[in-house]
Amino acid sequence: MKGSTTFLLLLSFALCWSLGTASDNEFFLEFLQTLLAGSLEDLYEGPLASYDLKPDAKAAMAELKSCIDNLAPMHKAELVKLLVVVLDSRGDDA
Repeated sequence: MKGSTTFLLLLSFALCWSLGTASDNEFFLEFLQTLLAGSLEDLYEGPLASYDLKPDAKAAMAELKSCIDNLAPMHKAELVKLLVVVLDSRGDDA
C-alpha cells in the first residue's frame, strides 16, 4: 500500500509541476530529484530551505522520504524514468 500511495503522490507532484510556472517548475524539479536521490537534510537545505516548516510538516516529509527510500530499487528506478518522461515532455512544449 505504501508504494502505491507514494507513487500517486509523486505522480500528483509531477502533474502539478507540469502545469505550473517556470519558477514552480524549477521548485518541483529540484524537490522531486532530491526526494528520489537525496537525503532528508538535502530536502531541508535545498528546495525547502526558504520555507518555515512546522514540526508536523517535517514529520510528514520524514515519512514521505522514508517511503521513497524503502521502495524496491526497480520501483524507484521507474519513478525516476517517469520524472524524465515528464521533464522531456515539458521540454517539447518550450
